[in-house]
Amino acid sequence: MGSHPPSQLLLRLAAEAFQAQSFELAAERRGSPLPPDAPSLGPEWQALLKRADALASGGRLQEAFPLYQLACRHQQLRAEQLEKLVACLAQGIRLREGLPASCSGGGGLPPPRDWDLFRCRKCQGFLFEPVSLPCGHTFCKKCLERDRPPQSHCALCKEEGSLAAGQPLRLNVVLSNLLTKWFPGQVKASQLRHEGNLLYKEKKLQAALQKYNEAVGLAPNDHLLYSNRSQINSTLKSYEDALHDAETACRLQPYWSKGHLRKGQALANVGKIEESLREFLFCLALDFGNKTAKSEAQKVNVEQKKGFPAQEEQKMTDCGSLRKSIQMIESKKGCSDENKHISTPESALLISEKCSLLKRKHCSEEMRNAEVPCKLMKKDTIDAKGSSAGHRVPFEFADPSDLDCSLCMRLFYEPVTTPCGHTFCLKCLERCLDHNPKCPLCKEGLSECLALRKYCKTVLMEELIAKYLPEELTERRKVYEEEIAELSNLNKNVPIFVCTMAYPTVPCPLHIFEPCYRLMIRRCMETGTKQFGMCIGDPVKGFADYGCILEIRNVEFFADGRSVVDSIGKRRFKVIEHSQRDGYNTADIEYIEDQKVQGEDYAELLALHDSVYDQAYMWFNSLKQALKSRILSHFGPMPTKDPDPQANPNGPAWCWWILAVLPLESRAQLPFLAMKSLKDRLNGIKRVLMFMSRTRSR
Repeated sequence: MGSHPPSQLLLRLAAEAFQAQSFELAAERRGSPLPPDAPSLGPEWQALLKRADALASGGRLQEAFPLYQLACRHQQLRAEQLEKLVACLAQGIRLREGLPASCSGGGGLPPPRDWDLFRCRKCQGFLFEPVSLPCGHTFCKKCLERDRPPQSHCALCKEEGSLAAGQPLRLNVVLSNLLTKWFPGQVKASQLRHEGNLLYKEKKLQAALQKYNEAVGLAPNDHLLYSNRSQINSTLKSYEDALHDAETACRLQPYWSKGHLRKGQALANVGKIEESLREFLFCLALDFGNKTAKSEAQKVNVEQKKGFPAQEEQKMTDCGSLRKSIQMIESKKGCSDENKHISTPESALLISEKCSLLKRKHCSEEMRNAEVPCKLMKKDTIDAKGSSAGHRVPFEFADPSDLDCSLCMRLFYEPVTTPCGHTFCLKCLERCLDHNPKCPLCKEGLSECLALRKYCKTVLMEELIAKYLPEELTERRKVYEEEIAELSNLNKNVPIFVCTMAYPTVPCPLHIFEPCYRLMIRRCMETGTKQFGMCIGDPVKGFADYGCILEIRNVEFFADGRSVVDSIGKRRFKVIEHSQRDGYNTADIEYIEDQKVQGEDYAELLALHDSVYDQAYMWFNSLKQALKSRILSHFGPMPTKDPDPQANPNGPAWCWWILAVLPLESRAQLPFLAMKSLKDRLNGIKRVLMFMSRTRSR
């Protein structure tokens, strides 16, 4: 056999590699078999088990198996001590089937069926009593109730707080009505399923079975019904019926972990031990966190050993079922290099196992979309293509009016469902909340939604509109985009905030509380322009003929709907036409700029500019410190003098700053905004400053 390294050192090095997760290195260091009399670290079976785990983790299951077998001979292993092996077996199946790296329960599902859009992503069954969470995802009400508490996040997006502890779960009214109209048989079947579940909990098994028989008659392609009925039949010890139902569930949803769990349990009950073990491993490949599948697989090992006659028991190793598991997974991996080292009888078994697996997989693919026959199906439930109406929404059922917003009476666009279960267009809901923080339909308080200012679109509503009403959605989107384009025009129908005097480059903080201005500010943000006009009031026209465009830098919202807008002046404009829109003022405008001068006029302008700047600087510094501090906190520091006073079309920034600071009435300030001559503006500021100085000297 050749020489071997000292076994104690070999095992120590391998243990260190295993602890460091260096599985390949551990396998190499433990690659040679130990002589029977070799010393070990601790009990010999523990060393053998660690060595086998290292080999299994490195993908060398054929080498790991004899070591697991030896460990079993030394010590009866507990089920949890084989967790590493089970994980490797499940991983091998996952790779063989091409499953995603992580597919807990519903992962790796086949192409969606016609009603799969209306499938609950928690129970994988037809959506019954739909509840839409604030994050936009929709689940069955019963599924959400089972998770409360302690789970408080969405099962899909993992957003925290989607299931508040004290928040009642309200049905999505629109979706509930649609499902009842489009899938009456499926809805009734789901109701019977829940009634059957209650009866099952009350130990009324025959009554529960009757409910499920009725449900299957109404919805013969709902895999969840067969899975649950399989459990009832198993409890009633009708094992053949339970197996048939479990097989049907797996045929309808080949990559649903719970279906394979049920099938494995049913196979174990009818005595097909090896096949049941295969199903439990496949279930773990889909969802390795399934504790029931692990437990059932352990029971299979125990039951298999009990099933042998006494004379045969002596011929079996303590790991008989374990050997079959490894042989099965090796056949799935199809590793020809490793198969070279297997004995002839074992190779034949591997070929048989591989053929069985391929046959099962091929059958699953063929039956994936197969219809389960049902004698109770009515003729009028079949559409022109021969598909069951319980699975396909006939086009005539998809009435656009079923999906109209109750506020704008148009097709939902960006639908949002409130905690009370009512659905509206996002923009419609926001407009209503501008006026009243209550649901427009049931008047339930929505202050929490208003405080968060986060409205997530209801995903399922968007998906079904896109699928069943694509033309209507295209037209609705076109109308919306036209509205946004109109609102984005900064020359026509520009929103006007009638409030105070605003100047270019000067900050203008605003407190927004009126509903019409809430709408106006939100539209400015939605269009992306972030701009609106500011004008002072006019007793005759409503607002003055001159104003300044403000640009929003930041908006801070409060729980009651109020907001503080941080804005700054940009450009001056002249009003061409006054108008209104949705409760706030608008105007057609043209922008105005200073007229530039050259030559001697420019030299004269430059001298005047420097002189007035110095005069303004001296005046500001002569103010009392308390007043100066208030001015600085509101308007910021006085801008520096511009080297070229004509560089900006609106003139030097310090001119507008000093005009904002000077204690002038709005009517006295307005002419400065309309001036196109910088010289006239500087002379006007000079006169005001001289007047202020004379007033102070008196």
